[in-house]
Amino acid sequence: MEKQNYKKIVDRHKPTEDRLMNAIVAFFIGGLIGAIGQLLIEFYSSWLQIPTQEASSFMIVTLIFVSCLFTALGFFDKWVTFAKCGLIIPITGFAHSMMSSGMEYKHEGPIFGVGANLFKLAGSVILYGIVAAWFFGMIRYFFLGGV
Repeated sequence: MEKQNYKKIVDRHKPTEDRLMNAIVAFFIGGLIGAIGQLLIEFYSSWLQIPTQEASSFMIVTLIFVSCLFTALGFFDKWVTFAKCGLIIPITGFAHSMMSSGMEYKHEGPIFGVGANLFKLAGSVILYGIVAAWFFGMIRYFFLGGV
């Protein structure tokens, strides 16, 4: 079979996705995650009398814990298929990537399995985040005079 004919057959049977609907769902789910985070901050600062700055740290730790727990229980992947980037882009997606790669290699032991593969997906996010922060910091330094 020729390559072009094969490509036509594949394109005809390939499932289509509604990108607009995916964007809308991701927008609302991401907003919901943000609202839950704000509610957690309010809960920690109002009810538990924790200063707002520290309550923000508690909120992040709570969201990371919940996303790791749901990844371990197998819920998170199913929710991501529905919510798309609404769950992947916030800190919950970062925690999910670390937890899932650690769980995948747990049978190889804590050092060569979990420890060596924990940052498999998250490592590139950290690397490019640091590079982007440096790059934009240099732009800010040169254009705004080190403000």
